Amino acid sequence: MFEVYCREFKLVKGDVGIILFFLFLPLAYPIIYSLIYNPELVKNVSMVVVDHDRTLLSRELMRKMDATDQARVIGYAADLNEARRAINTHEAYAILEIPEGFEKRVGRHEAGNAVMYCDMSLLLRYRGFLVASTNVMSDFSTELLTETIDNIAPLAETVVNGDLMPVENISMGNIRNGFDSFIMPGVLILILQQCIILAVGMAGGAQREKMLFTGHSSDSLKGSTALTMIAQSLCYLTILIIPIIFLLHYVPLIFRFPMEGDNLEIFAYILPMVIASLGMGFTLQSIVTERESVFVIWVATSLIFLLLSGLIWPIYDMYPAWRCLSYICPSTWGVEGFIKMNANGASLSQLGPIYRNLWILAAGWCVLGWCSRKFVVRPALRRAQMVRSER
Repeated sequence: MFEVYCREFKLVKGDVGIILFFLFLPLAYPIIYSLIYNPELVKNVSMVVVDHDRTLLSRELMRKMDATDQARVIGYAADLNEARRAINTHEAYAILEIPEGFEKRVGRHEAGNAVMYCDMSLLLRYRGFLVASTNVMSDFSTELLTETIDNIAPLAETVVNGDLMPVENISMGNIRNGFDSFIMPGVLILILQQCIILAVGMAGGAQREKMLFTGHSSDSLKGSTALTMIAQSLCYLTILIIPIIFLLHYVPLIFRFPMEGDNLEIFAYILPMVIASLGMGFTLQSIVTERESVFVIWVATSLIFLLLSGLIWPIYDMYPAWRCLSYICPSTWGVEGFIKMNANGASLSQLGPIYRNLWILAAGWCVLGWCSRKFVVRPALRRAQMVRSER
């Protein structure tokens, strides 16, 4: 085991591609992805108003939009063409068009529809305008309803004052309502899984290439398959200690993601996910005959793992086949548990069933990895050795 451990270190140290997956990706990718959505919230984004009504109520609507944190009214436009020129030159990123007769329709208790046009080049700006317009319209409706009740029953003002049904939104685990804090904790787990699977797969491809071209294998063909896998896994875990600590602790600390969980419990929870990912990597070695093959697998599986993780497609809403496929992915359980612990402060004991399932999954993938090494990889290496010796 010690000989295999040392040989695997030598293989990793001499292969730039494996070092890229083991060290560069988990250290650089989280920074790049987090910076894309930082800052998480946009404020005071410019917008123009096309007011065809020119009444007190339309000016009040504009004033309320300007008072929100998300929008800033920079002025009026005579018509939509002039407003679109402001959008095209990036002087503004939204247009609020108030139709003629807006105040009259509202006074007759009809729908006075104001139209919002948004630039979709950045979804964070669109989200800000959507939140601002929704809040302003809700506030407007409350004021008009209170005024109507007061006109019908003057004494009702002593009973009804302000919002008749106040709604306070508290986002558990993401109090800033930021997109980065919502998606990046799960993406960190996906990055970790992909780095492990692809690095182990590339190590298997490098071993086959070396055997084919030189007739020598960096892995003993006479030793125990299980002990060889354990030694290689220990080597990979040693290399991954710093990337894992950086991913799970320092990236959330740098970008101020929610950090409510206990670090030791989080690392204990992630351990079976890492072992399951190693098992997937060993299983992948059965189809990786060249180092470069993992890049094709990387492109093909990254989006699939993201969809199956439950971040952007709820697991309960998946078709049964997709749901079963998501359950055999280590990242699915890793993302769910990490978010519950790091964002919502859950303890390891509260995640008992999920933690148990993750260990069962790790055992299953390790068994599949052993079968792959025992019945596919080693026979292929032996055949390559025989062909090389015959030549």
